[in-house]
Amino acid sequence: MIDRIIEFSLKNRFIIIALYLFLAGWGFWALFHTPIDAIPDLSENQVIVFTDWMGRSPQEVEDQVTYPLTVNLQGLAGVKVVRSQSAFGFSMINVIFEDNVDLYFARTRILERLTLVSGTMPEGVKPTLGPDATGVGQIFWYTIESDKHSLIELRSIQDWFVRYQLNSVPGVAKSAASADGSSSIRSTSIPINCAITTCR
Repeated sequence: MIDRIIEFSLKNRFIIIALYLFLAGWGFWALFHTPIDAIPDLSENQVIVFTDWMGRSPQEVEDQVTYPLTVNLQGLAGVKVVRSQSAFGFSMINVIFEDNVDLYFARTRILERLTLVSGTMPEGVKPTLGPDATGVGQIFWYTIESDKHSLIELRSIQDWFVRYQLNSVPGVAKSAASADGSSSIRSTSIPINCAITTCR
């Protein structure tokens, strides 16, 4: 078998070289035109609803916030499952939609339902939607460092200047910051539906 392939290749050098050049050219073209997803986002199509009710026990949060919201969010179009969690002063509900449901359609349906349900919530409780990107979408990390400014000043620069400029870039969903013990701020920009060429 191998002898025949070698013999065919030697007798038909022009065809083999032409085939090689075609495959090499196609590979070179694909290198620049194939969308790259370094870390594939395999998470489910979901919308997260956060609700704070400070100073309340998990049982109170469950009875008066989490359960009413969960029941009201179950009947939305395209909902596959609703998962909820109650903690001390905090409620988180994951509404998981079918894969064919558009994320922004899902978020709109959730907002409409939250508008109706918010009247039944305890006083001062306002459910909010989570960001429209997953943690897998973090693609740009940067630091703000200085020997002349304190950590508080660096955080102010991040919060009042850099963050707003990054959030104005098309496709960026959120800019989050964290600080360590040194004089630097670490931040992450989370884009949504952002091609590599538009994020550079």
